[in-house]
Amino acid sequence: MMPLKLNGQFSSKSGFYLNNARLADQLLHFPSKSKGESLAKFSVSFAKLHDAYEPASIRWKICTYDDTVNGVTQKYLSNFLPESPFVRSGGSRCKSEEDLSSHEQGPEFPANHLAILTEKLKAVHLHLLASEHWNASQLKLCHGTYLASAKNLTHYLALQCLDVQQVEESLSSIGLLNLESMNSHILASINSVIQLLEDLVPIKYSIRGNTGNMDRVDYVAAEQIENQREYTINTMSKIASSHASRLFGPSDDGKHAHIMVTVGREVISNETLLMDILKAGANIIRINCAHDDPTVWSEIVRMAKHSSQILEKPCRILMDLAGPKLRTGYVVKDAIAMRITPQKDANSDMIFPAHIWLCSAGSSPPSHLSQDAIVCIDQEFFNNLKVGDVLSFVDVRGRKRSFKLLKKYPVVAGSGYMVECSRTAYIGLGTKLFVKKDRKLSVGQVVKLPSIEEFIMLKVGDLLTISRNSSFSMDKPGGTPFGSARITCSSDHLFDSVKPGEPVAFDDGKIWGKVQKKNIDEIIVLVTHASPEGSRLGSRKSINIPRSEMQLKGLTSKDLVDLDFVAAHADMVGISFLRDVDDIVTVQHELEKRKLQKLGVVLKIETSDALEKLPQLLFQAMQFSNPLGVMIARGDLMVECGWDQMADIQQEIMSVCSAAHIPVIWATQVLESLVKFGLPTRAEITDAASGSRANCVMLNKGEHIVQAVVALDSLMSKHSTRKNKKMLLNPLLPSN
Repeated sequence: MMPLKLNGQFSSKSGFYLNNARLADQLLHFPSKSKGESLAKFSVSFAKLHDAYEPASIRWKICTYDDTVNGVTQKYLSNFLPESPFVRSGGSRCKSEEDLSSHEQGPEFPANHLAILTEKLKAVHLHLLASEHWNASQLKLCHGTYLASAKNLTHYLALQCLDVQQVEESLSSIGLLNLESMNSHILASINSVIQLLEDLVPIKYSIRGNTGNMDRVDYVAAEQIENQREYTINTMSKIASSHASRLFGPSDDGKHAHIMVTVGREVISNETLLMDILKAGANIIRINCAHDDPTVWSEIVRMAKHSSQILEKPCRILMDLAGPKLRTGYVVKDAIAMRITPQKDANSDMIFPAHIWLCSAGSSPPSHLSQDAIVCIDQEFFNNLKVGDVLSFVDVRGRKRSFKLLKKYPVVAGSGYMVECSRTAYIGLGTKLFVKKDRKLSVGQVVKLPSIEEFIMLKVGDLLTISRNSSFSMDKPGGTPFGSARITCSSDHLFDSVKPGEPVAFDDGKIWGKVQKKNIDEIIVLVTHASPEGSRLGSRKSINIPRSEMQLKGLTSKDLVDLDFVAAHADMVGISFLRDVDDIVTVQHELEKRKLQKLGVVLKIETSDALEKLPQLLFQAMQFSNPLGVMIARGDLMVECGWDQMADIQQEIMSVCSAAHIPVIWATQVLESLVKFGLPTRAEITDAASGSRANCVMLNKGEHIVQAVVALDSLMSKHSTRKNKKMLLNPLLPSN
C-alpha cells in the first residue's frame, strides 16, 4: 500500500476506507475534499484499504502518516469487527451502499441503513481522534485555557478534509442534526448521535456488538475516553461563552452580541456624544491608533470611563494598532493665509491646543503624527531653533500670538518641529516670527503655507500621481503630468513593490487604478474605477496593492510605541495586517516583555495571507492565556480577495472561529448609510442581522451614529429572542 501524503490541501480526490473481508467493498468511504473546497490546511489521518492478500479474518486498520525529516511515520489503530449481520440466509453477499440506497422494500432495510450510518459516524469519530493524536505536539503548546478549544479546532479541520455529504443527507433524512451546525462541539455531538443511533438499531442488526472490545493503540487511550466524557456539548458551549466574556465582558440583557463603536476626536468637542452612544446600547469603544495622537486618545478614554461610571454600565476599550498599512498622505494645496484654531468646547474654552508642523524646506510630517496645519519658514531661522523655544508673532488681524516648540522629529528631507498654539490665529505668507536667543532677538518669516485639504476628486480616466518626495512643491520639473491630481505616501514598501500594469485600490476599494509608470519618487496611476460623479480621495485613506509582491512586518516602530499607551489605558489591542505566524510570535513577545497577560488580543483578518493561515494563527495565539478574538475586517479583506468571495470568506472565518471557541467581531460598513445619512438600505439591514451571529458588531463613526446604535441594538435583541424560541424546537440530543 502506498502511503498518502496528508499534510496540506489535496490536488485530487483521495479515499477514506474502512474495509473488512466480511463487509462489502468500499462500505465506509469518505472522499477527501479537493483543493479549493476548504481553507483548512492540516495534517489528517486516513484509512488503509484492505489488501487482497491479507486473510479474511484480519481487522481493519486506521493508518496515519506524517512528514518528518527522515521520512514518513505510520501509526495504526486496529479494531475487531464481529461477524456481520448483513449477510442474508443462504450465504449470499451483503448489500452494497448502492443496494441500500435503492427503493427495494424489506423489513431489514431501515435497521441496516441506520447500522451502516452508525458505522460511518464511528469511522469519522476515529478519524477525529487520530487527528488529535497526530497533532499532539502542537496541542501540548496551547495554554490550558484554550486546550479544549484547540482540540475542537483540530477535529473541525480534520472533518473538513472529508466529504461527508452522504452522511449529512442521511442524518437529515431521519431528522438529526447537520454536521455544519456542531462546529463548537464536534466530537461530543458525533458521540451523541452515535449513541442515539445505537439505541434505535436492534441488536441483531448491529455491526459491532460491543464498542468496549475495540483495541485502542496510542491515540485511543483510556485518558482520551475520559476526555470525551469531560468535554460534553454543554461544557464546550460554556467554554466558548467564557472566552467571549473574558474578552468583551458579559452580554447586556441576555443579548448574544455586543456593540462596538469607533470614535475619534469628534467626541471630544461634543460632551454628550460618547454618553449617548453608550446609553443607546454600545458597550465597547474602539480607537484607531492610525488616527489622532495620544493626547486625543487619553481624553477619549477618560470620557468613556467617566460616562461608564455615570451610567453604571460596563464599557471596554479596544485600541487598534495601525500596523504596516499603506495610507495616503495629506492632500495639500498652497495657500496665502490660513486659520489655526485649537479644539474648544461648547463654552469656547480650549480643550486641546492646535498642533502645527513647522519645517524649513516643505518637509512632510511623519505619518503617525496628526496636525492641524503646516507652516514652512526660512532655512536660516529654522536652523537656530530648539525644543522649548517660544515663537511670537502678530497675525494678519494684528493680534499677538505665539507658537511653542514641543518636539523635534527627523524626516526624509531633514527635520521638523511639532509646535502648539493655544489661541486662534490667522497666519499668512510673510508673517514675521520672533524668538529671543541669549538676549538677542532672532527674526524669521513664513515662506509657504501648504493648506491641508479634506479630499481630491477623481473620475475614471484621471491621472493620479503618488509621490514619496517629502517636499510639498507642486512645480518640480518632470515627473508629474500636467493635469494630474497629487497625493503622497511615505512608505517605501509601495514604491519598491508595484510595477507598471498592476492594480492599485484606494479607500477600501472605492477607487481603483492601474500603474502607468513609476520612478524612484513617483508612481503615475490611471483611474479605472470611480463613481460616475467622481469619488473623493482624502488624507490617511487606505492603499491596497493586491497583485503586487510585498513583505510587511506585523508590528511597526510606531506600533511598539503605541502599545505602551494601549497597555496603560485599554482592555484590548487590535493587531492589524497580520500575514503569518511570525507576526503573532512578535506580538506575544512584546506582550510577555510588558507582562500583559490580561490584555485582550484581537487578530484582525484583513489580508489574504491571514485568511489562508487562520488556523495556524489561532493555534499560535492560543499558546498564551490572553483573552483572544478575531475581527473580520471586511474592507481590506474584500479588496485583497475580491467582492465575489466575501460571502464565503465571512462564513469560513465564522466557522473556523466557532470551532476554536474564539469570539468574532463583524466589522466594516455595518449600517453605513444609516450612520452617515440617517436611513439604512435593505441590504444593510440584512447584513446587520447576519452580523448578529458574531459575538460583536462594529459600527464606524458618522453623523447619525447614535441612531444607528439604537437600531442595531433593537435588531440584535429581536434576533436573540427569535433564536431562543427556535432553539426550543430543535430535537434534544444526549449531552454525553
